[in-house]
Amino acid sequence: MGSMMLSRKNILRMRADILDAIRFFFKKKGYLEVQTPQIVKELAPEPYIDAFEIKRPPSDMSDKKTASFLIPSPELMMKRLLAEGFERIFQICKVFRKNESGQRHLTEFTMLEWYCSDCDYNRLMSECEELLPFCAEAAGHTSHTVTYDGWQLNMSPPFERITVRDAYLRHAGWDPFVSFDADRFDEDMTLKVEKKLPRSRPCFLLDYPAQCASLARLKPDNPLAAERVELYAGGLELANGFSELNDSQEQTLRFKNDMVLRKRLGMTCYPWPNAFLEDICKMPRCAGMALGVDRLVMLLANTQEISRTVTFSEDC
Repeated sequence: MGSMMLSRKNILRMRADILDAIRFFFKKKGYLEVQTPQIVKELAPEPYIDAFEIKRPPSDMSDKKTASFLIPSPELMMKRLLAEGFERIFQICKVFRKNESGQRHLTEFTMLEWYCSDCDYNRLMSECEELLPFCAEAAGHTSHTVTYDGWQLNMSPPFERITVRDAYLRHAGWDPFVSFDADRFDEDMTLKVEKKLPRSRPCFLLDYPAQCASLARLKPDNPLAAERVELYAGGLELANGFSELNDSQEQTLRFKNDMVLRKRLGMTCYPWPNAFLEDICKMPRCAGMALGVDRLVMLLANTQEISRTVTFSEDC
């Protein structure tokens, strides 16, 4: 397809083709497409993601029900489906996050999430290696080479795999597993590590410090590291995935720590996710990945403005 600038109409046509390809890809693999609620009463108290609260009209002010929120991710609801016995599920949905607006961010954006039982994050990486070239072909790229931001990306698997420890030792000059510093870790990720990741082919950054585990399980042979992976291509962070934690006690402890941090940062304290924590122990061994569809369209359309990948942005 080359490096020519695509028109808005052609990008939106490409987006539709990519969405069709994603659905075909997962259905062919035996995944069930699901739709979970976009308005929920329980959220994971992640410290750096802020959700929109749904305000009730004045006539409902006497209602004693808990607050409701637009989902920043369908994760909790999809995991509750896993706990019910669903084995392979995927969803393409709108998600909403405060204070995420810019060249690569939208407050309302499209997320692909998929979950698979009886697997770990290695399967997710393999599926990403299949999905990206498949979507590239659907977007009109006749070879496995995609041009983005002046770089030629070879989309053929396998993608490069780089551990967080190696990336920080090589590009930031310190080992976050020896002496973890959250502020330094986040700053160096943005200013040093991400800028040095390969641009000629997609890559996985994996095995994060336990302090960055979020909802991921720790590695059985190394409890200092979490089985978490992020996918990068052309300098874009496309996806984030875990071998999922299914230990209710451990997840409760993490959520309590996250809630303390949210309070310290002056962020909204969400209602406690009781239903999710009750179901998590019923979840089988599983893994899940979240991929930003709009950023995937950015990559395959060779545009540096995420607003060009959607019909209308919030500024329209």
